[in-house]
Amino acid sequence: MTSDERLRAGDLVAIGRYRTVVSQEFAESLKPGDQVLALSHNGEIRRLPLAVVNLVDEAVSSAADAFTLLSSVSDDAVNRFFDLAAEAIGDESIFAKLREANSRDEESARARGRSVTRLVLSENMRRDMIAALLMWRDAPMSRDSLVSRTDHQGWSVEQRAAPLGVLGFVFEGRPNVFADATGVLKGGNTVVFRIGSDALGTANAMMDLVIRPALLTAGLPVHAVVLLNSPEHAAGWGLFSDSRLSLAVARGSGSAVAELGSIAQQSGIPVSLHGTGGAWMIVGNDADLVRLESCVMHSLDRKVCNTLNVVCVNRTFASVHVPIIARAAEHAAAARGVRPRIHAVQGSEKYLPVGSNIVVRRSEGDSDEPQVSVNNIESLHTEYEWEENPEFAVVLVDDVSEAIELFNKYSPQFIVSVISENDTEKEAVWRSTNAPFVGDGFTRWVDGQFSLLRPELGLSNWENGRLFGRSGVLSGDSAFSVRLRVHQSDKDLHR
Repeated sequence: MTSDERLRAGDLVAIGRYRTVVSQEFAESLKPGDQVLALSHNGEIRRLPLAVVNLVDEAVSSAADAFTLLSSVSDDAVNRFFDLAAEAIGDESIFAKLREANSRDEESARARGRSVTRLVLSENMRRDMIAALLMWRDAPMSRDSLVSRTDHQGWSVEQRAAPLGVLGFVFEGRPNVFADATGVLKGGNTVVFRIGSDALGTANAMMDLVIRPALLTAGLPVHAVVLLNSPEHAAGWGLFSDSRLSLAVARGSGSAVAELGSIAQQSGIPVSLHGTGGAWMIVGNDADLVRLESCVMHSLDRKVCNTLNVVCVNRTFASVHVPIIARAAEHAAAARGVRPRIHAVQGSEKYLPVGSNIVVRRSEGDSDEPQVSVNNIESLHTEYEWEENPEFAVVLVDDVSEAIELFNKYSPQFIVSVISENDTEKEAVWRSTNAPFVGDGFTRWVDGQFSLLRPELGLSNWENGRLFGRSGVLSGDSAFSVRLRVHQSDKDLHR
């Protein structure tokens, strides 16, 4: 709905099942040409400034035009783009300029008390981006590939993968999303994306120094990849309410991602969402102790969505297993020059070291906190968003069945790992946990590039229900439609 003088403070607006009263503050914020977006999932309203509306409209229109042009671009040209982009990131003079832009973003984020865990454009991130781009270069083209063939007498029917259209992404503020987003070109799709405002300066530098030059030199439409150059959240709202999108993908976690998903869904756009992160580990009765220590340590190397968040331990074996888990956490923390922070649930504090406070590095600054805190069972809902100090919970259970119940009730239904030499325990976890990602070792394997050799566009948990017809890993070549093509050899074929 568009704002005009009919929308005033105190007006009652019907939004789905909700009735919303327009506040004085909201009414006064509206300017001529602004649009108002009504959210059907909660009855709230959002202002879309005219400048943002125009920005999104121009971006999606340009990407839609580029989608049509891309169909006539050769496979070699698409592969050449990835080669050129990887070459540019590997160029020292170009990367120095990217780092300058990233340093300004990092400095600004720190000054505002923002997390910089994923923001810093490090050498490791640089190598990963180059590897991802080269991986896309060498991957088979998927924009016209055979899915299946049905042969009849005198004719045959092929089902062939086909490009989907314009894909929209809202990424968290980290620089390496370009290797993920541009992967959609491999399937013949184009992309419009918004990146978190913390990394917007880096993103603009990437577009100017790497992406646009590579597109132009390779002979691809320059608007095949479009960055929404706006720090406003409204840019994401506007993008996900544009029904010309064929797929909307939101990465990150929390209420903002859930809201974006709802906006896309009410606009009739298929959506891939990553909700709350945090992996769970269930320690079986027959756990190998060396394996347990190694898997915990390697699941706590850095904080991302697949980092270990909760460990379930049988109380009968707690005196053995919990100290091993604590030792593994100490090793992981020591590699970062810090100490771990452990939350004890259902009596696990008895087996954890109780010492003085430790310095915990938070995005808002350092603080003195107890190394071990005692929490209630409801705290298992929490995803620990740590900066430097590995932080997770240990909960005692009576058996694997109770651990499964706790996972299904309190976890984001994302990743579960069972550490056990007992096949019955492992099979029980596989059968009964409501998780798309199940393993028997460290949790950080849940990554498209690491596990499937495909840079991922996003991971999806089952927090909001299971996914239809696909896994929780969305990659650039998994966004496609299907066309049917008939070859008729019998000229007299009829029905």
